[in-house]
Amino acid sequence: MPAPKNTFKAALGEKRQLIGCWLSSGEAAIAELMATTGFDWLVIDGEHGPNDIRSIRDQLVAIAGSDSHPVVRVPVGEPWVIKQALDAGAQTILVPMIDTAEHARETLRACRYAPQGIRGMGGSGARVTGFGSTPDYVQTANDEICLVVQVESRAALNNLDDILAVEGVDGVFIGPADLSADMGFPGNAGAPEVVDAIAAAIGKINASDKASGILTLTSANMTTYVDMGVTFVAVGIDTIVLANAARALSAHAKALIK
Repeated sequence: MPAPKNTFKAALGEKRQLIGCWLSSGEAAIAELMATTGFDWLVIDGEHGPNDIRSIRDQLVAIAGSDSHPVVRVPVGEPWVIKQALDAGAQTILVPMIDTAEHARETLRACRYAPQGIRGMGGSGARVTGFGSTPDYVQTANDEICLVVQVESRAALNNLDDILAVEGVDGVFIGPADLSADMGFPGNAGAPEVVDAIAAAIGKINASDKASGILTLTSANMTTYVDMGVTFVAVGIDTIVLANAARALSAHAKALIK
């Protein structure tokens, strides 16, 4: 039995547009709920969410069997971190703060078994192999692992052409918040200079064989990025969706009191 087909990787290869959402709560129950809402993909955020490998695993379990594909954003692109996420069952890894082609290649090698990479051979007793029930996993896993790298600095934009030339990277994800801060506009991803830089980067990514991705929290930008042809667009964060809905409900109910 081979490794499961990675439908998200296949969709990125076809540059089929997909809509996703961020999971920042760190809670499996919230992940399970979000997996019923129709999003094509959901990011389990190990960089800024309160997650460890156990909570990441529990959210992978909660999302399994749904129509939403789980993407694990690791906190850093260290091989041991990536190895743990893969052994927990992740098939798609999102790595933040990739500034150079060499870093992208190192990250890719961490996602691959030898001889293509350096991923450790310890998955036979882990969730990823169904605890040993997927006998051909090692022989077939490399082809089904999807790697998305985040470009979110001026250095990364300067090296974007080289990053896009790294064979085996499936997608390049723009990080507007960190990029805007690095460009001198912290908290203002809408600054004209940042907007222009993002548009230029998306144009380069779309012209390559890589899929483009981005996160936005505004309706206007959702339309902009979909119209620009961004392949995978995240349109919200679970905690913000909950908070905004609760605030609106509270305000509406209180306004009824005369």
